[in-house]
Amino acid sequence: MKKPFVTQEQLQNIAAQYPTPFHLYDERGIRENARRLKAAFSWNPGFREYFAVKATPTPAILKLLREEGCGVDCSSLTELMMSERCGFGGEEIMFSSNDTPPEEFSMAYRLGATINLDDITHIDCLKEALGTLPETVSCRFNPGGVFSIGASKEGFQVMDTPGDAKYGFTREQLFEGFRRLKELGVKYFGLHSFLASNTLSNEYYPTLAGILFQLAADLKRETGCHIRFINLSGGVGVPYRPEQTANDIFAIGEGVRRQYESILVPAGMGDVAIFTELGRFMLAPYGCLVTRAIHEKHTYKEYIGVDACAADLMRPAMYGAY
Repeated sequence: MKKPFVTQEQLQNIAAQYPTPFHLYDERGIRENARRLKAAFSWNPGFREYFAVKATPTPAILKLLREEGCGVDCSSLTELMMSERCGFGGEEIMFSSNDTPPEEFSMAYRLGATINLDDITHIDCLKEALGTLPETVSCRFNPGGVFSIGASKEGFQVMDTPGDAKYGFTREQLFEGFRRLKELGVKYFGLHSFLASNTLSNEYYPTLAGILFQLAADLKRETGCHIRFINLSGGVGVPYRPEQTANDIFAIGEGVRRQYESILVPAGMGDVAIFTELGRFMLAPYGCLVTRAIHEKHTYKEYIGVDACAADLMRPAMYGAY
């Protein structure tokens, strides 16, 4: 059974000052986890975690993560504004959006953020919004179809259907897009992909890395583009139930390193930086919603009523959540 990071006595003292419901975070746990992630990828000099702001858009948390060397992944104007107010700027910000209004591209550019284009039509949208193109541009890849690595060593199945997702360039569009961006003056390129969510397997990131690393090598060979970074995005999950096994971030980092050494280094791409954009993995075990039980209800099932409601949840109305 998971041991809470706070005692009942501590909660009673906090609740005496701050009425329930409220969210409580474990600062030491968050900092130690951020340091473990950084250590797991320390073999890559350019590594950076870009925390997914949408996962917990809380200024105090963003500032804490910045102190630990993290950047931010933003997907909206509000997230860009919040990140700016929290002190982030330049290459500390990754902007990944879809159906993006021109003013959001403009703000991302003003902040010096790395812009990650969601599809090939965004090339012209970005040029029209800015009048020029940034020196560095990233593109999101969607391989289509069904992504699966079968049953993992940990006993979990990793499967998702990127072909049903609205995000990302097809492989053909990616090669066309890189050539067009290069013609328009872009000097440096990034590659990004997100194929599965909340995986409980040490094999997901290394498998994704293998796909992206080979794609990057093909893109360099066929387009001549200088790929500066590869962003593995999110997808590394956390155990929700006591019987589930937690991911081993050091095993994950080592798996990615092996793919890097076997694919990118022989292709003359040993200078490529690795980025991640984790959300749940960074914070989920280190925060809780504190609420009081106020009623017992005895009907066809037994219920405990609390003083929190769906609006207090990070993702409202997920009643089936453990």
